[in-house]
Amino acid sequence: MKPASILLADDDRIVLESMADYLRQENFTVAPAASCAEAERLLANREFDLVIADVNLPDRDGFELLRFSRDKHPDTPVIIITGYGTIENAVEAIRFGAFDYLTKPIMSDELKLAIERAVGQRRLAVENKNLKQQLDDRFGIESIVGHDYRMLQVYEVIESVADSRTTVLITGESGTGKTLTARAIHRRSARANAPFVEVACGALPETLLESELFGHTAGSFTGAVRDRIGKFQQADGGTIFLDEIATASPGLQVKLLRVLQDMEFEPVGGTETLRVDARVILATNQDLAELVADRQFRQDLYYRINVVAIHLPPLRERISDITLLSKHFLQKYAVQTNRKVCGFTEPAMDLMQRYAWPGNIRELENVVERAIVLGKTELIQPSDLPAPLHRHAPGFAAPGMPGHLKAALQDPERRILLDALESHQWNRQETADALGINRTTLYKKMKKHGITPEHERTLV
Repeated sequence: MKPASILLADDDRIVLESMADYLRQENFTVAPAASCAEAERLLANREFDLVIADVNLPDRDGFELLRFSRDKHPDTPVIIITGYGTIENAVEAIRFGAFDYLTKPIMSDELKLAIERAVGQRRLAVENKNLKQQLDDRFGIESIVGHDYRMLQVYEVIESVADSRTTVLITGESGTGKTLTARAIHRRSARANAPFVEVACGALPETLLESELFGHTAGSFTGAVRDRIGKFQQADGGTIFLDEIATASPGLQVKLLRVLQDMEFEPVGGTETLRVDARVILATNQDLAELVADRQFRQDLYYRINVVAIHLPPLRERISDITLLSKHFLQKYAVQTNRKVCGFTEPAMDLMQRYAWPGNIRELENVVERAIVLGKTELIQPSDLPAPLHRHAPGFAAPGMPGHLKAALQDPERRILLDALESHQWNRQETADALGINRTTLYKKMKKHGITPEHERTLV
């Protein structure tokens, strides 16, 4: 570990030199100063791990140096020493921000202990600051990469709503960065140092999800051997992020509505009403307005959560960001894998920009990581990219299917979809049932063929 650096200021040259020699013997780096002005010049040019200042300096007193150090380097602890110690001076030193106050003659053990405590606090503060910066780099708004105009609008909304308690609904396809956006809002808020609690609502059955969110009491159900606090309590003072909110059951939707309105709830099996202070952010990859119309999602809950909406565009609509994101992931994984990869060839980047990216940013990140691990040169080649990117390139035809025949089959499928949608008044659930496919497959096929609901198509 690098030796701690100490600025030592004392008006007595003999004391100054003897203390400096002692501290050097204890493996500290020492910069002596015989006046307040000399000490301020040193502080103006560099930062120290600790300042030790005598109260009596020839030009100004040590309290002036304390104020200067606090203004210039607020994280640097200051120890005040004096030959005329009084309770009043000690109180004044601490009030002005001194870390400690020592009275001469100072015992070597006493001085060493004070220095170790001060330097330890300083290093802890620096570590916390660095950790916070790492969290900001990983989860802050700076970690959301993109120059597309729609992403710039997203950044503006994040900045505007971050420090409020307003409920935010984040929409977008899977892999577009909804969790990252939620974390960026949290990191940008006054709650940044409080918990960020994430719940994947679609990953648990209704009975377990209710217990996960609100907690339960011992004996409330089989296996509940002790009381357990829920995610809402864990997020008290911070942020709770409810992902895949569209999967919430009707019963759970009722309870969520109450929590969002009053921030009150009872644990499963309990009678005590608990209250929390948590900022709520929700996300979904489904069309909640359509689910409301189909009576699969409560209208009152929809209006309650749709206070501020952030829509994340799919990557295929952000072609200009593909290069930027690819370079970002290249730098990240080149360091992690210790590979000397510095860029992409033009044909490789052309393939990446022509691909539709159904998995969005998450898929792009995986493709870049794979290319770095499997690549043999310093530039990523088309051969380093997985088969789906080549299959969707212009001019590609599946084995046994000429290109013109593949294209010719697109129009009949589009016609079938349109006829089915129109015959069922554009009700997607009924259309999907009639075609023998699920709603998600229908939605993807509609996107593939550029089909929008009838009322939207008339505006095109």
